[in-house]
Amino acid sequence: MLQAHTIKPQPGSKKRKKRVGRGNASGHGTTATRGTKGQRARSGSRGGLKRLGYKVILQRIPKQRGFTSIAVKIVGITTAQLEKVFQNDEKVTAEKLLKRRLLSKGKKAKILATGTLTKKLHIVDVAVSAGAKAFIEKVGGTVK
Repeated sequence: MLQAHTIKPQPGSKKRKKRVGRGNASGHGTTATRGTKGQRARSGSRGGLKRLGYKVILQRIPKQRGFTSIAVKIVGITTAQLEKVFQNDEKVTAEKLLKRRLLSKGKKAKILATGTLTKKLHIVDVAVSAGAKAFIEKVGGTVK
């Protein structure tokens, strides 16, 4: 029957501390398991395993190559894409470009003159190339 005075730790779970430097009869005398001579055999030698082999550990870690710029990325949006996504006489803003998935979050847009444009669009607060501006104004749209 299990009682308070019969409780013992699991066999092998408790290990005795190795007592070194207690004479040759102990089996850990003379050099006290430190080997012979050298910096690490002396008293006051370098301590512990704090940074032992740290350089090697650092070298094994895979490094991130290159760098990531903090500058805002500018995404080119063609007039052909605007033709597909927007209706005639509609206002084009950065928010609408985000909603229509032509632009991703944290990026800026610039409209480029690639493809045709037949719809009258009003571009507000979006960068536009000189060629695209001519395209838009030719059809009757405006750029602000």
